[in-house]
Amino acid sequence: MKLGTKLIHAGVSPDPSTGAIMTPIFQTSTYVQSAPGQHKGYEYARTQNPTRDALQDALAAIENGKYGISFGSGLAATDAVLKLLNPGDEVIASNDLYGGTYRIFTKVFERYGIKFHFIGMQEAENIRKYVNANTKLIWIETPTNPLLNIIDIAASARIAQEHNILLCVDNTFASPYLQNPLDLGAHIVVHSATKYLGGHSDVVHGAIVVKDEALAKQLYFIQNSCGAVPGPQDCFLVLRGLKTLHVRMQRHCENGAAVANFLRQHPKVAKVYWCGFEDHPNHHIAKQQMRGFGGMISFTLKDDSQEAAFKVLSGTHLFSLAESLGGVESLIGHPASMTHASIPREDRIANGLVDSLIRLSVGIEDAEDLIADLGKAIG
Repeated sequence: MKLGTKLIHAGVSPDPSTGAIMTPIFQTSTYVQSAPGQHKGYEYARTQNPTRDALQDALAAIENGKYGISFGSGLAATDAVLKLLNPGDEVIASNDLYGGTYRIFTKVFERYGIKFHFIGMQEAENIRKYVNANTKLIWIETPTNPLLNIIDIAASARIAQEHNILLCVDNTFASPYLQNPLDLGAHIVVHSATKYLGGHSDVVHGAIVVKDEALAKQLYFIQNSCGAVPGPQDCFLVLRGLKTLHVRMQRHCENGAAVANFLRQHPKVAKVYWCGFEDHPNHHIAKQQMRGFGGMISFTLKDDSQEAAFKVLSGTHLFSLAESLGGVESLIGHPASMTHASIPREDRIANGLVDSLIRLSVGIEDAEDLIADLGKAIG
């Protein structure tokens, strides 16, 4: 099946009891057994739920994996991956990444004896300098949050394979519509399904997809043992979102291109970060590993002050000032004080995340209206 068809049909089938075309929401905590150990494949809803099973099958299909594992949030999925490690293990992570990921790495897992190296990965060979006998995981985002840096997944995978290290790719910004890291050699794909997969700003959810059965068994064990599972209503909402991912992402890409080009020509805008520009660092890699460039954009103002940024942030009408991304509606945010506030200021500035940086999640409204809204706010 081609991707659009797969998004609508893969992993789901009509309900055998009624013929319902939509997967039912099995709102139950337990399942009746005919005798001890004799049941219909379901015992307790933390461990199994038919609605969740359908979603997990669909997630595996759309990422070209074999096993999908659903969680109560994207950070719960991240937490599960890190629980594959032991005290003394080391992780190499990109230095431009979601603030919540940085926080759970440094404030939670460092306490348990895991060491993290946050490095620039625009040149994948830089990873090699930090590999040692204790390195067990390479963690990358591409495009990164919020500077849209592009990291070469295939090159990173080659380094991981040479040293028997797991490579995990957070694919939230790209979504499976634009990029499939497992096809490029990654071992684990993580999503905040809250974002593009759900797509309607009405659910919090996380997902992991893998190909390897042994790795999947470890992650299913962590999912069940630690219990950060999603409810069936949330699984249903993500299943519904997947069915329109391809048409939404097409519009996100179109609108992203229009807004990025408008911002780049605006006299008050200093720099625009969007991986679709031919002069964007590693644009040639983005063209190789992505099918489009998405609707995530960051930019700075020539008046490089937080005050000027706040004026823009409070001056939009269609762009809503809010955390999160990937919904049908456009959002505007200030990473330094919102999504990335947990990263020390000196580290943010060193990596290019300045106080005036504004991040856009361009929705699927009419591009002309979005451009007019930004033009009025910027002045």
